[in-house]
Amino acid sequence: MIKRPLASDGVLAVCSFRDDGAHLEGYGFMPDEMLRALTGFAHEYKRIVQGNQDQLSMFTQMRGWTPPGGWIVRGKLLTVCSVANLVCVVENAEGHLNTIMRELQELARS
Repeated sequence: MIKRPLASDGVLAVCSFRDDGAHLEGYGFMPDEMLRALTGFAHEYKRIVQGNQDQLSMFTQMRGWTPPGGWIVRGKLLTVCSVANLVCVVENAEGHLNTIMRELQELARS
């Protein structure tokens, strides 16, 4: 089931990890070492995003910032996006981030 995003245009890899950051599974066009490194990055970045959203909620006194719905880091050629404990790498020229984020949201709920 986690492999589903690989069918989307531009998706190079998809991984899942536990709440403690342990790599569960990863698939795609990257070596296993890179897939494991991706899950480590995603886990740490998720923690940073959660902390920032907590601060934003506290400082603005506005509702709806937490819990995080996901995050995206966009580079020149590639984008890393994540929802819950799922993360994927996407080629910017071919990927459609809205579609991919919706796919990750559906997978995270199942």
